[in-house]
Amino acid sequence: MLNYGEKVLLMVSGGKDSLAMLRIIKNVAKSHASEVLAVTIDEGIQGYREDSIEISENACSILGVPHYVFGFKDFFDYTMDEIELLKDTESSCSICGILRRRTMDLIAQKLDVHVVATAHNLDDIVQTFLINLLNSDVKRLPWNLPVHHETELFNQRRIKPLAEIYEEELALYSFLNKERFQKVSCPYMHEGIRSEIRDIVNVLEKNHPGIKYSFFKSAVNVPGFMSMPEMERFRCEKCNYPTFSKKCSVCSTLDKLRNKRTKQVK
Repeated sequence: MLNYGEKVLLMVSGGKDSLAMLRIIKNVAKSHASEVLAVTIDEGIQGYREDSIEISENACSILGVPHYVFGFKDFFDYTMDEIELLKDTESSCSICGILRRRTMDLIAQKLDVHVVATAHNLDDIVQTFLINLLNSDVKRLPWNLPVHHETELFNQRRIKPLAEIYEEELALYSFLNKERFQKVSCPYMHEGIRSEIRDIVNVLEKNHPGIKYSFFKSAVNVPGFMSMPEMERFRCEKCNYPTFSKKCSVCSTLDKLRNKRTKQVK
């Protein structure tokens, strides 16, 4: 996942997983002559993100890792709280995911890094794999791999160092290290299907230990076995970002929000 001397950007949210990744990658980087930076994305959720930013800043300060904060407001002129008041039937999780992915790309370019590391654990990988299958969103399956390039426009490598580790094990690791981490859940997290998938998979794991690893192997192997027709790629007519349609999901989402806000003002 990491090569000698690479500049690595860690996406640190203040949760147990990202703080474990911060501690581990910082130690690994010592023998790799790698420069490590950390970023916290502020989605703009009042009463939720402020605490995690402070926790992330403190953890990075202790480990000697430069820490930056970038918000949705900086790039898109909306906070998630504002989006929640404007959106229609879309789930907040779906919109947040679209904007977070674009934000990571833009930050990686701005800070000129080689690698972007996110703290997705085994449970996250399995849940996303099943969500994509249930939504028939097969073109996104390769994006869930532990190592991948999301677009040809941004050439930074995306890695998920914790991809084979149970969420429960990461929680134990954090407690053993007496790590202070954010425990408050996002107020919008139950709008999507992920919470239901999480519960179902946890029941299956309890009754059939190891089944999460079987799901993980499928998530890693299925994209390589799939015989998918070559999909026509476009450049977004508004932002020039690579997309599967004439307008990318970010611009489409922002246009809907602007139209809704304009109608409310009138």
